[in-house]
Amino acid sequence: MNEILVLYYSRHGATAEMARQIALGIEESGCTARLRTVPNVSTVAEASQSDIPESGAPYVSLDDMQQCIAMAVGSPTRFGNMAAELKYFFDSTSPIWLSGEMVNKPAAVFTSTSSLHGGQESTLLSMMLPLLHHGMQLIGIPYTETTLLKTQTGGTPYGASHTSGINGDLPMSADEKTLCKALGKRLALTALAQANANLIRTNT
Repeated sequence: MNEILVLYYSRHGATAEMARQIALGIEESGCTARLRTVPNVSTVAEASQSDIPESGAPYVSLDDMQQCIAMAVGSPTRFGNMAAELKYFFDSTSPIWLSGEMVNKPAAVFTSTSSLHGGQESTLLSMMLPLLHHGMQLIGIPYTETTLLKTQTGGTPYGASHTSGINGDLPMSADEKTLCKALGKRLALTALAQANANLIRTNT
């Protein structure tokens, strides 16, 4: 099974569009992208809601993490950090951490902010922390992707990024789309290479 989990939280759609671009890069490289999101978190008390969202990707489960050979994680910036909704999900992943099922799987991160210097890099780093605790192998975007050298919008070596504007209505630039797809391709090719190496070791 060559499925890669693309997990994201998106409030106004910008991060969701990034997830779709990363999924394109994944699928152009011969893998299948499994798009998943997380539910909103109540600011007052834990609230119940349907297990199926009204629109968009289904909600993520621990099985999604276990069944995929790699993982991309995306969130809008919340004061330089990942959104609480995504953090809430990661706080529930202790059973997988205890079993070590994510160890050595490749992982990548992506984010969207309203302003160019709105905390993109710190948000990307914040999402790396739970992935490192799970023992995953983080990949970013190398400067051999020449778009990274010339972009005037989003794009970092730590992961893909997008600047959505104060009202959240700026479309993704050509450079941002290119870098999202490049990250998806690199994640997929890394995961396939690792899966093939594991298969060879198993059969020898």
